[in-house]
Amino acid sequence: MNRILLASAFILAGLSTLCAAETPPLPAAAVPVVKSPAVKLVEPHLHIARSNISGHARIALTFDACMGQADERILSTLVRERIPATIFVTARWLKRNPAALAVFLQNPDLFELENHGENHIPAVDTPTLVYGIASAGSPQAVRQEVEGGAAAMLASGIPAPHWFRGSTAKYDLSAISEIRARGYRIAGYSVNGDGGSLLGAAITEKRIASAKDGDVVISHINQPTHTAGEGVAKALVDLKAKGTEFVRLQDVEDMGDDQTTE
Repeated sequence: MNRILLASAFILAGLSTLCAAETPPLPAAAVPVVKSPAVKLVEPHLHIARSNISGHARIALTFDACMGQADERILSTLVRERIPATIFVTARWLKRNPAALAVFLQNPDLFELENHGENHIPAVDTPTLVYGIASAGSPQAVRQEVEGGAAAMLASGIPAPHWFRGSTAKYDLSAISEIRARGYRIAGYSVNGDGGSLLGAAITEKRIASAKDGDVVISHINQPTHTAGEGVAKALVDLKAKGTEFVRLQDVEDMGDDQTTE
């Protein structure tokens, strides 16, 4: 009996598939189709001036604080080891993390705080999806994302930002022009340290520890439950032991492509 029922189920499934394939589509007016327009996106690179000293690599650590909570594994390592870094904060993250913000503000020699936007929306001025996240979708919305992030920073006691990095670090060229026109440099990177905080600890540590003279590393400081944060913390200690010079973006000359820093 079970075999008969199983065979019947397969037959019904096959018929359902066949019917679906042969059923003519409904008229276009009855089935609205929304297609994302083809948008050319760029993911800019950024390098800093090299030290050009053998055994003394200079790198810039940058961390995105998108949403969620502060990763104390990373933050405590930066403070304990006195390692400078540039932190890109969103308005949403600032609201949830006053204690971490206080640590940043108490260590102005270590931390440069810059603009990651108001709501962590990709700075693309045409409607599309970036890694499944809806873009800002218009020039006005891009401006709001940038200006809203800056306003939240000022309201939190942070000096006016000079750099912007959008959610996903992808942009269209017209949005880049809009952001630059507002006086911001746009922060790309040359080493993706933690794959959006989704990589494991070992591969994250390996990626960041392999940074070379002039590299700009991007990682995340807002995912305390992800194993990537453990790898980030270990890599910082590894790099320091190798004699690496850590700098913030504000401390050194830089070179970005796609007209992000020109």
